[in-house]
Amino acid sequence: MSELTMTTDHHDHGPAKGIGRWLFTTNHKDIGTMYLVFSLIMFLIGGLFAFVIRAELFQPGMQLVDPNFFNQMTTMHGLVMVFGAVMPGFVGLANWQIPLMIGAPDMALPRMNNWSFWILPFAFSMLIATFFMDGGAPAFGWTFYAPLSTTYAPPSVTFFIFAVHMMGISSIMGAMNIIVTIFNMRAPGMSLMQMPMFVWTWLITAFLLVAVMPVLAAVVTMMLMDIHFATSFFNAAGGGDPVLFQHVFWFFGHPEVYIMILPAFGVVSEIIPTFARKKLFGYHSMVYATVSIAVLSLVVWAHHMFTVGMPIAGQLFFMFATMLIAVPTGVKVFNWIATMFKGSMTFETPMLFAIGFVVLFTIGGFSGVMLAIAPIDFQYQDTYFVVAHFHYVLVPGAVFGIMAGVYYWLPKWVGRMYDEGLGKMHFWLSFIGLNITFFPMHFVGLAGMPRRIPDYALQFADFNMMASAGAFIFGTSQLIFVYLIIKAARSGETADQVPWESAEGLEWTLPTPLPYHTFTTPPVIEK
Repeated sequence: MSELTMTTDHHDHGPAKGIGRWLFTTNHKDIGTMYLVFSLIMFLIGGLFAFVIRAELFQPGMQLVDPNFFNQMTTMHGLVMVFGAVMPGFVGLANWQIPLMIGAPDMALPRMNNWSFWILPFAFSMLIATFFMDGGAPAFGWTFYAPLSTTYAPPSVTFFIFAVHMMGISSIMGAMNIIVTIFNMRAPGMSLMQMPMFVWTWLITAFLLVAVMPVLAAVVTMMLMDIHFATSFFNAAGGGDPVLFQHVFWFFGHPEVYIMILPAFGVVSEIIPTFARKKLFGYHSMVYATVSIAVLSLVVWAHHMFTVGMPIAGQLFFMFATMLIAVPTGVKVFNWIATMFKGSMTFETPMLFAIGFVVLFTIGGFSGVMLAIAPIDFQYQDTYFVVAHFHYVLVPGAVFGIMAGVYYWLPKWVGRMYDEGLGKMHFWLSFIGLNITFFPMHFVGLAGMPRRIPDYALQFADFNMMASAGAFIFGTSQLIFVYLIIKAARSGETADQVPWESAEGLEWTLPTPLPYHTFTTPPVIEK
């Protein structure tokens, strides 16, 4: 019996009880739920690391932790948030929503789906266990530049490399599953250009994952060889080049940024039409813009390394290519605004997160254009301005995107409504805390405060105190989110068949021609 046919009848064997249900499940909804819960746990752990960072930086001088432990915190905060919180969060949304949106009974490769999830808890347990090993956790930053991560690394770096390999395998399997599902299991009559935007953005993201995760695997394997097998890929004394590490890493690292933001574009493209009660403006241009962002993301990596001694021609190429990527991103922003324009908007929690996404992500985009200007980047490089930029892209971008999706689809998942008042409170506290945290970082960065330091000059004290206060507001407000989800799942009011009355007369997702239900057999759509 093929795996594909097995998916349609995996409910018939009698559901497993207790923990067995979660260990062996091939049900896309269960697996999506596990991804989302795992993502939330990692988000809270990564947040605790950020609390340590901001507590140390609350005032100048060394007060809480020693500098090496501070560097371990910055490293693990980045790794846990990127690979443990954001990516599994979007894979969880994909597992839940893609089969429902395309009328498929399940994901195409359900056993691989189960496996791709269960690798993750082991990978991250190993990563976090490095804190308790000789020499402590890696302290070389989430970008783990050689030779800091090879010649001068603690023994735990080998476990870090193995953990990165495991999460890479998980990502590749998840991406292959999504590609096969979307191409092979759409309802009869549903063409690619009838798919919801969320499905489109995930299809493109999955191709990016398959393209660049092996590059990450290559770079950590080269590190492993340098550490244990006397090669010299990144060791100048043996004829290697540390800058080679940066090229290989960022060839993965820049598309990775878009892997973390494209699914959020999809989520927002589902939410804004619902609450503006209009069809998504410029559907085709949205698809083409997403494809062009993905293609361009593969040729802009060296804008992360303008200061390594690149020839002027290289700087020019990467500068112009990076500015070019702002064009399709701008198309998407204008389309979202055009969708809202003259719509009958209401501001439920998902819409608040979606609008917050559009406004703050655009600010992050503007500072990104500033960083793309090579001669100016020499001033910004390795300052807090860069930290401000990528947090404005990733927190209101990726994190708000996941939260918006959770609020939007939660009534469909659990059959109950969440507490709207608490949801709005969560949004406003997050929005205010985020801006108090990251906006001052632009100023201290422009004034020359370097990043990844446990202490700083006195003139940066006030803005750092603000940033730390904002971080504690933002972090603690996430507990509302946790409480709200548990409350909705256990005791919320029963949700309507169409949870958002604002969407009356519209399909649940636009612009899909399908009614939004779980299908046992794919429906036939009349052409």
